[in-house]
Amino acid sequence: MIKLAPEGYPFIGGFFFLSGLFLLGGLTLPFFLSTLLLLFMVFFFRDPERTPPSEKDIFVAPADGKVILVKKVFEGKYLKKDTWMLSIFMSPLDVHVNRSPQEGIVKKVIHNRGRFIAAYNDEASLKNENIEMVLETPCGDILVRQVAGFIARRAVCRVKEGDRLRLGQRYGIIKFSSRLDVYLPVEAEITVKPSDRVKAGETVIGRIR
Repeated sequence: MIKLAPEGYPFIGGFFFLSGLFLLGGLTLPFFLSTLLLLFMVFFFRDPERTPPSEKDIFVAPADGKVILVKKVFEGKYLKKDTWMLSIFMSPLDVHVNRSPQEGIVKKVIHNRGRFIAAYNDEASLKNENIEMVLETPCGDILVRQVAGFIARRAVCRVKEGDRLRLGQRYGIIKFSSRLDVYLPVEAEITVKPSDRVKAGETVIGRIR
């Protein structure tokens, strides 16, 4: 049985209801289109189980998708230090459930209102609607930013300050194509590069040596 993210239930239920109405009304084309959208919603909101690696002192991908940026930056808003910034772009075909890159305690959750630029543009990280989470981990504090995109108009963070997360634990979702940025300690050895495909909760993106 397919596990679904609960955020998808309203969409799936809505299109299921519409398909039933169109079927009862004998409206073939609307029924066909509504059923296609229903199937897409089931596909999009799928939430497969993942098994994090058993290694210690690692960071795993917080999202499925393609790595579009890896660079050293000074994160001056929360961490106030040099970091590695990695950005992952999620297409509508990727799983959109987000997972914790490391175990730790949630120190901050901040919702920032903004624009809806295409998520693959670098400026989207700071100008788009986003939710930032600061996580205190055994490897140091990290920052994870869920970024809404041109189509994705809403990010959902399921945790609050003080919550404890396990490595690879689900903590949120971004609806439809979007982007996720993660800021890791500069001491980490980054194990991915731009254009690599990663899986949330499983792909190792960095290690502390």
